[in-house]
Amino acid sequence: MKVIYLFLIKIVSLLCLFRKKENVIYIMSFDNNPGLIKSMARNLPKGKKLIVFYQSDNEAVATDLAAYGIKTIQFKDGINLIFNVIPKIMTGQIIFCDNYFAFIGGIIHSSKTKIVQLWHANGAIKKFGWEDPSTDERSKSDKRRFQKVYNHFDDYVVASKTMGQVFEKSYHVPFDRMKMLGYPRSDRLFKEKWRDIAKRRVYHFAPQLKDKRVILYAPTYRNDGKSFNPPKKVISALTADPNAIVIIKLHPLLNKIEQKMQREATSDNVLFFSQLSTTDLLVVTDTLVTDYSSIAFDYSLLPNAHSMLFYMFDIDQYKRHPGIQDDMINWLPNKPIKNTDVLASAIKENAKTDFTNFNNIWNKYNDGFATDRVIEKYIKSLK
Repeated sequence: MKVIYLFLIKIVSLLCLFRKKENVIYIMSFDNNPGLIKSMARNLPKGKKLIVFYQSDNEAVATDLAAYGIKTIQFKDGINLIFNVIPKIMTGQIIFCDNYFAFIGGIIHSSKTKIVQLWHANGAIKKFGWEDPSTDERSKSDKRRFQKVYNHFDDYVVASKTMGQVFEKSYHVPFDRMKMLGYPRSDRLFKEKWRDIAKRRVYHFAPQLKDKRVILYAPTYRNDGKSFNPPKKVISALTADPNAIVIIKLHPLLNKIEQKMQREATSDNVLFFSQLSTTDLLVVTDTLVTDYSSIAFDYSLLPNAHSMLFYMFDIDQYKRHPGIQDDMINWLPNKPIKNTDVLASAIKENAKTDFTNFNNIWNKYNDGFATDRVIEKYIKSLK
């Protein structure tokens, strides 16, 4: 079915190949780049249009963009994508993607169209693409499909040489496609106005966080919820500082696990906020406890970042699947923590983390002006 699906995409894109390339297309699966998208709209040359295709879980940001005057269209895989979305995408002079989209591998890539990968994370602890151990288990046809998508990206916007090398290995593409511009989504972390607004949102829901040490526990998503340590032990370690407030923020797909932790958290100092985004919570966080999540690369840029702990109780298993970067131990700002006793001690000690080397490796070009550089390179140069 996948072969037939991509064949139909190829046929439709071939029929639309010679349509006039007059639009800027943004294909959105994450809601963290509205600032860049609005800046694109403001800087479009005369005669150009911006169209944002979004997935259903990004309805809120799509509504905001539409109110700003930007054309937004919801999409999902299927017949509608083939016959309605692909013809519009084929009018793109530039196509921006914030993720891997399988259908990209099926389109005929016109020489008059540039396809740009704007990745959704500042760095990578997990392996992906060809580096993911599970890729070896896929069929030859699957692997060919993956590589077609990777090859279609003319440019990869990255925030560091390190991330460029990760893409080079993970996607088997030449390093000269890597453009060291920084991630526009990181610009807001440098803006005092944005941080103040985020703080107001947080304090509106949780005024008790003011003037308190805030410990945020935000682990990455795991397919198998059973791989978590017994919640009581984790909560006990996180609450080792009796004067701190602990916020537990699990991935939305781990809602049942979070509800279980909520039932077992008897302390008034342990809170759960489903209505607040993880990014907003980062601006009031003094200590971030995470593991393989890319939020580590965001948090390290914030002026309020005091300490970051990597509670990797399942690191030996995680090395096998889905895999972690081979040199991770060399650049993590703190050694991985494998058990709750060590985690509790680190919480009590509250030593300041030095993020200098970590940011030099992963956030070299994240300086608050990445949006300007992306607009200058891709939008203002349009003819």
